Amino acid sequence: MLKAIFKSLFDTGPAVRRVAPSEAAQLVAEGKAALVDVREPAEWSGGVAAPAQLLAGSDFYSGRRQWTPFLRRCTEVEVILYCLSGARSKRVAKQLAREGFRVANMGSVHSWSGAGLPMRRVKSRS
Repeated sequence: MLKAIFKSLFDTGPAVRRVAPSEAAQLVAEGKAALVDVREPAEWSGGVAAPAQLLAGSDFYSGRRQWTPFLRRCTEVEVILYCLSGARSKRVAKQLAREGFRVANMGSVHSWSGAGLPMRRVKSRS
């Protein structure tokens, strides 16, 4: 029992590669990757990466109503995730890697916009 507790506390899971925004943009443009914003809908109104799919982290952890059909379409491409700071996207990426998906973490939406890559506005989903 104690061993299981320590394993859950310190198990970092599979390694997830970090990808730069420019590489993410290139892979998406080439059809080799799908970019996903895992922030919550209220956060999207501040702007999202132009090619990003909007799939809330909360849906990932509770039912996957939107995630399941998306993941079914992503068996041949890498899934690149981002959020506000990179922490939530890293957690989702690690879980997807455990499930056998090819994933990467781009980190934050600010790294995308800071690289001068295209953004788009999303109307608030209240």
